[in-house]
Amino acid sequence: MTEYKTVLKRAEDEFVERRSRFIGHAAPVKTEEEAIAFINEMKATYWDATHNVYAYSLRDGQIKRYSDDSEPQGTAGIPTLDVLQKSGVTDVVVVVTRYFGGVLLGAGGLVRAYSHGASIALEAAGIVTMRECILSSLSCDYNQYGRLQALIPECGGIIDDADFGERVTINFHMSDIDLERMRPKLADATCGSVEIQEEGKKFFEIFK
Repeated sequence: MTEYKTVLKRAEDEFVERRSRFIGHAAPVKTEEEAIAFINEMKATYWDATHNVYAYSLRDGQIKRYSDDSEPQGTAGIPTLDVLQKSGVTDVVVVVTRYFGGVLLGAGGLVRAYSHGASIALEAAGIVTMRECILSSLSCDYNQYGRLQALIPECGGIIDDADFGERVTINFHMSDIDLERMRPKLADATCGSVEIQEEGKKFFEIFK
Protein backbone atom coordinates (compact mmCIF):
# COMPACT_ATOMS: atom_id res chain seq x y z
CA MET A 1 0.00 0.00 0.00
CA THR A 2 1.59 3.26 -1.16
CA GLU A 3 -1.27 5.48 0.02
CA TYR A 4 -3.91 5.42 2.73
CA LYS A 5 -6.27 7.86 4.41
CA THR A 6 -6.37 8.65 8.11
CA VAL A 7 -7.09 11.66 10.34
CA LEU A 8 -4.65 14.45 11.01
CA LYS A 9 -5.24 15.08 14.72
CA ARG A 10 -7.40 14.44 17.76
CA ALA A 11 -10.64 16.38 17.59
CA GLU A 12 -14.27 16.36 18.59
CA ASP A 13 -17.62 17.87 17.67
CA GLU A 14 -21.13 17.51 19.04
CA PHE A 15 -24.82 17.93 18.34
CA VAL A 16 -28.16 17.43 20.08
CA GLU A 17 -30.82 15.08 18.73
CA ARG A 18 -34.20 15.11 20.49
CA ARG A 19 -32.61 16.23 23.76
CA SER A 20 -29.84 13.58 23.65
CA ARG A 21 -26.35 15.07 23.47
CA PHE A 22 -23.93 13.28 21.16
CA ILE A 23 -20.18 14.03 21.19
CA GLY A 24 -18.01 12.53 18.45
CA HIS A 25 -14.30 12.10 19.19
CA ALA A 26 -11.66 10.95 16.69
CA ALA A 27 -7.91 10.33 16.92
CA PRO A 28 -5.13 8.90 14.76
CA VAL A 29 -3.67 5.65 16.14
CA LYS A 30 -1.11 3.11 14.95
CA THR A 31 -1.78 0.13 17.21
CA GLU A 32 -4.67 -1.57 18.96
CA GLU A 33 -3.11 -0.58 22.29
CA GLU A 34 -3.27 3.10 21.29
CA ALA A 35 -6.89 2.71 20.18
CA ILE A 36 -7.89 1.04 23.45
CA ALA A 37 -6.05 3.70 25.46
CA PHE A 38 -7.99 6.44 23.68
CA ILE A 39 -11.29 4.62 24.26
CA ASN A 40 -10.50 4.21 27.96
CA GLU A 41 -9.53 7.88 28.19
CA MET A 42 -12.90 8.91 26.72
CA LYS A 43 -14.74 6.55 29.07
CA ALA A 44 -12.89 8.05 32.04
CA THR A 45 -13.49 11.62 30.88
CA TYR A 46 -17.17 11.00 30.14
CA TRP A 47 -17.77 8.55 32.96
CA ASP A 48 -21.24 9.96 33.58
CA ALA A 49 -22.39 9.50 29.97
CA THR A 50 -25.11 7.00 29.13
CA HIS A 51 -23.05 5.37 26.38
CA ASN A 52 -19.53 5.57 24.93
CA VAL A 53 -19.80 3.78 21.61
CA TYR A 54 -16.58 3.16 19.68
CA ALA A 55 -15.10 1.80 16.48
CA TYR A 56 -11.56 1.64 15.17
CA SER A 57 -9.75 0.47 12.06
CA LEU A 58 -6.04 -0.33 11.74
CA ARG A 59 -3.80 -0.99 8.74
CA ASP A 60 -1.61 -3.40 10.70
CA GLY A 61 -3.43 -6.73 10.58
CA GLN A 62 -6.49 -5.11 8.95
CA ILE A 63 -8.07 -4.98 12.42
CA LYS A 64 -11.60 -3.58 12.78
CA ARG A 65 -13.41 -3.45 16.12
CA TYR A 66 -16.57 -1.83 17.45
CA SER A 67 -18.85 -1.76 20.49
CA ASP A 68 -22.51 -0.77 20.96
CA ASP A 69 -21.84 -0.10 24.66
CA SER A 70 -25.32 -1.29 25.70
CA GLU A 71 -27.21 0.41 22.88
CA PRO A 72 -29.49 -2.01 20.96
CA GLN A 73 -27.38 -4.39 18.87
CA GLY A 74 -26.52 -3.03 15.43
CA THR A 75 -27.66 0.53 16.11
CA ALA A 76 -24.41 2.15 17.27
CA GLY A 77 -21.06 0.37 16.87
CA ILE A 78 -21.66 -0.99 13.37
CA PRO A 79 -22.94 2.36 11.99
CA THR A 80 -19.89 4.06 13.52
CA LEU A 81 -17.53 1.55 11.91
CA ASP A 82 -19.45 1.85 8.64
CA VAL A 83 -18.66 5.58 8.54
CA LEU A 84 -14.94 4.79 8.86
CA GLN A 85 -15.14 2.25 6.05
CA LYS A 86 -17.16 4.46 3.71
CA SER A 87 -14.75 7.34 4.38
CA GLY A 88 -11.85 5.05 3.49
CA VAL A 89 -9.90 5.94 6.63
CA THR A 90 -7.71 3.64 8.68
CA ASP A 91 -5.34 3.95 11.64
CA VAL A 92 -8.16 5.83 13.35
CA VAL A 93 -10.42 5.42 16.39
CA VAL A 94 -13.78 7.09 16.94
CA VAL A 95 -15.79 7.29 20.16
CA VAL A 96 -19.33 8.68 20.09
CA THR A 97 -20.51 9.68 23.56
CA ARG A 98 -24.22 9.96 24.31
CA TYR A 99 -26.00 11.68 27.17
CA PHE A 100 -29.57 10.38 27.04
CA GLY A 101 -32.14 13.17 26.98
CA GLY A 102 -35.21 11.19 27.92
CA VAL A 103 -36.65 10.72 24.42
CA LEU A 104 -36.22 7.37 22.66
CA LEU A 105 -34.84 7.67 19.14
CA GLY A 106 -35.75 4.23 17.85
CA ALA A 107 -33.41 1.96 15.91
CA GLY A 108 -33.33 4.13 12.80
CA GLY A 109 -32.80 7.29 14.83
CA LEU A 110 -29.91 5.72 16.71
CA VAL A 111 -28.22 4.57 13.49
CA ARG A 112 -28.50 8.08 12.03
CA ALA A 113 -27.31 9.75 15.23
CA TYR A 114 -24.24 7.57 15.72
CA SER A 115 -23.37 7.78 12.04
CA HIS A 116 -23.58 11.56 12.23
CA GLY A 117 -21.50 11.62 15.41
CA ALA A 118 -18.76 9.62 13.70
CA SER A 119 -18.91 11.76 10.57
CA ILE A 120 -18.53 15.09 12.37
CA ALA A 121 -15.68 13.65 14.46
CA LEU A 122 -13.77 12.68 11.29
CA GLU A 123 -14.48 16.07 9.75
CA ALA A 124 -13.20 17.87 12.84
CA ALA A 125 -10.06 15.71 12.93
CA GLY A 126 -9.31 16.37 9.25
CA ILE A 127 -9.03 13.49 6.81
CA VAL A 128 -5.63 13.37 5.15
CA THR A 129 -3.98 11.11 2.59
CA MET A 130 -0.67 9.55 3.60
CA ARG A 131 1.71 8.65 0.77
CA GLU A 132 4.80 6.47 1.00
CA CYS A 133 7.85 8.47 -0.04
CA ILE A 134 11.55 7.76 -0.53
CA LEU A 135 13.81 9.51 1.97
CA SER A 136 16.65 10.83 -0.18
CA SER A 137 19.66 13.11 -0.16
CA LEU A 138 22.13 14.60 -2.57
CA SER A 139 25.42 16.43 -2.17
CA CYS A 140 26.28 19.31 -4.45
CA ASP A 141 28.62 22.27 -4.85
CA TYR A 142 27.46 25.66 -3.65
CA ASN A 143 27.10 26.94 -7.22
CA GLN A 144 24.66 24.08 -7.92
CA TYR A 145 22.57 24.55 -4.78
CA GLY A 146 20.17 27.21 -6.09
CA ARG A 147 19.22 25.18 -9.16
CA LEU A 148 18.77 21.93 -7.25
CA GLN A 149 16.84 23.64 -4.47
CA ALA A 150 14.33 24.61 -7.17
CA LEU A 151 14.48 21.32 -9.09
CA ILE A 152 13.38 19.12 -6.19
CA PRO A 153 9.96 20.79 -5.67
CA GLU A 154 9.58 21.13 -9.45
CA CYS A 155 9.74 17.33 -9.60
CA GLY A 156 7.23 16.86 -6.79
CA GLY A 157 9.62 16.56 -3.85
CA ILE A 158 9.70 18.22 -0.44
CA ILE A 159 12.97 19.51 1.01
CA ASP A 160 13.33 18.50 4.66
CA ASP A 161 16.58 20.30 5.49
CA ALA A 162 20.05 21.14 4.20
CA ASP A 163 23.52 20.87 5.70
CA PHE A 164 26.14 23.41 4.67
CA GLY A 165 29.68 22.11 4.97
CA GLU A 166 32.38 21.84 2.34
CA ARG A 167 29.48 20.87 0.08
CA VAL A 168 25.74 21.26 0.48
CA THR A 169 23.75 18.17 1.43
CA ILE A 170 20.03 18.43 0.70
CA ASN A 171 17.70 16.00 2.44
CA PHE A 172 14.30 15.55 0.81
CA HIS A 173 11.48 13.11 0.17
CA MET A 174 9.25 12.30 -2.79
CA SER A 175 7.29 9.41 -4.27
CA ASP A 176 9.22 6.66 -6.04
CA ILE A 177 7.64 7.63 -9.38
CA ASP A 178 8.65 11.28 -9.02
CA LEU A 179 12.14 10.25 -7.93
CA GLU A 180 12.68 8.22 -11.09
CA ARG A 181 11.42 11.13 -13.18
CA MET A 182 13.84 13.44 -11.42
CA ARG A 183 16.97 11.40 -12.12
CA PRO A 184 17.44 12.39 -15.79
CA LYS A 185 16.62 16.03 -15.01
CA LEU A 186 19.21 15.99 -12.23
CA ALA A 187 21.76 14.50 -14.59
CA ASP A 188 21.06 17.24 -17.16
CA ALA A 189 21.23 20.01 -14.55
CA THR A 190 24.55 18.84 -13.10
CA CYS A 191 26.17 17.16 -16.12
CA GLY A 192 25.95 13.89 -14.20
CA SER A 193 28.07 15.15 -11.29
CA VAL A 194 25.38 14.70 -8.59
CA GLU A 195 23.64 11.47 -7.64
CA ILE A 196 20.69 10.75 -5.38
CA GLN A 197 21.19 8.61 -2.29
CA GLU A 198 18.13 6.69 -1.09
CA GLU A 199 17.90 6.33 2.69
CA GLY A 200 14.62 4.50 3.37
CA LYS A 201 10.89 5.02 3.15
CA LYS A 202 8.33 6.87 5.25
CA PHE A 203 4.69 7.95 4.96
CA PHE A 204 4.00 11.68 4.67
CA GLU A 205 0.71 13.54 4.60
CA ILE A 206 -0.58 14.75 1.26
CA PHE A 207 -3.52 17.14 1.56
CA LYS A 208 -6.27 16.69 -1.02
